[in-house]
Amino acid sequence: MKNTQKAVFLVDGEHHPAAVREAVTELETRLDVKAIALYFLGGTEKIEDLSQLAMHGIELVVPADPFREFADHLNRLRPEIVLDLSDLPILGPAARMVLAARALASGVIYAGSDFQFLPPHRERILTKPSCSIIGTAKRCGKTAVSAEMARYLVQQGRRPVVVAMGRGGPAEPHLLEDTKVTEDFLFSEMERGMHAASDNYEDALMAEVTTVGCRRCGGGLAGEAFVTNCVQGAALADSLSCDCVIMEGSGSSIPPVATDTCVCVVSAAQDMEEALGFLGPYRLLISDGVLITMAEEPFAPPHKLKQLREGIEQINSDAVVLNAVFRPHPLKSIHGRKVFLVSTAPEAAGPMIEGYLREREECIVVGRSHALSNRKLLREELEESRDADVLLTELKAAAVDTVADWARNKGKEIVYFHNIPVPLDDEPGLDDFFENIWKKPMEIDLRS
Repeated sequence: MKNTQKAVFLVDGEHHPAAVREAVTELETRLDVKAIALYFLGGTEKIEDLSQLAMHGIELVVPADPFREFADHLNRLRPEIVLDLSDLPILGPAARMVLAARALASGVIYAGSDFQFLPPHRERILTKPSCSIIGTAKRCGKTAVSAEMARYLVQQGRRPVVVAMGRGGPAEPHLLEDTKVTEDFLFSEMERGMHAASDNYEDALMAEVTTVGCRRCGGGLAGEAFVTNCVQGAALADSLSCDCVIMEGSGSSIPPVATDTCVCVVSAAQDMEEALGFLGPYRLLISDGVLITMAEEPFAPPHKLKQLREGIEQINSDAVVLNAVFRPHPLKSIHGRKVFLVSTAPEAAGPMIEGYLREREECIVVGRSHALSNRKLLREELEESRDADVLLTELKAAAVDTVADWARNKGKEIVYFHNIPVPLDDEPGLDDFFENIWKKPMEIDLRS
């Protein structure tokens, strides 16, 4: 038998008080809810005195700043659902999404007459210290950050497992434990039907840690996957002889598993409305740290970066925010070699990556392709690699089935590279950022 849900009603002064009171009474019966508070958003056209909204046994909340104080009141009142009885001009679509994001971050349903937002379900199955790496977009650098966090934990004497949830993941959670990820191994995985460039292979190659590959399909506005085997993958990870777990999201989808802490990766190159608008704020609100990647031109001019950071800090003033850029780190020496570069980076990043490789690795970049996720175009552009000794590529998308296969057939060496997140010169170090994120779960682990 369903329990009656405790409800907070959003109300305004643009509706007649009698209409509001009668609507609350009707909806209590129709929706099987119990009103515990009316939350006043403003408006004076139909109301002269706020006492006109008073209802017996129901608290009337009149905040000085309805948006900033919303989460605090939800945490105090602890409703199960917020029912929106407001409307334009007091509450428009953008403002509704702000309140919806804050409600979801508090674990509360947000609903109106013709819409409903549900908090993404996150199962509490992990018993070991844990952190989620989520993002506001695809190609914002979640896997690179996950791998670098795993490398940091290894340096601290920890034994992490990374659970990666991808659109190309396996039908059943796939464990890579004590596995040396080599070119031959990736080909063997591909030959048995695996997408050998899935994020779990990249994490295993770049960080040399145990990984579990999972699959997901579909993603909601708040990041819940429609179908995924990530819960089973997390349970598998928790059963291993590791001492901490990194749960890696996919695109803007969030792993359906509760973790001790969370890092949100935001690309400075993406449309700011996607990061700061709609339900992007939900992802920021549930995060303890925010890593702004691609924090340089041509991806983001200084004014956009400043605006993005200020927007993030306004949404979640408690989060640690760090600006960073990515730099390629080949896993084998390419010193003095003729290199053809293959990546998912946008074309505009090409000259910068080339310049960095020439200076840092002292190699000769004879050409490049940014079509790693477009197999047809990639095959055409690989024809330009004939003068190269080495194909230097990320382990993503078509890296194995197309790039590595091409290299093998043409007698060229394949070298993979890790995108290392590097904080800007005036920012704290990445180790300090990770230490801040893991401080709470590690302290809890020590106490237990």
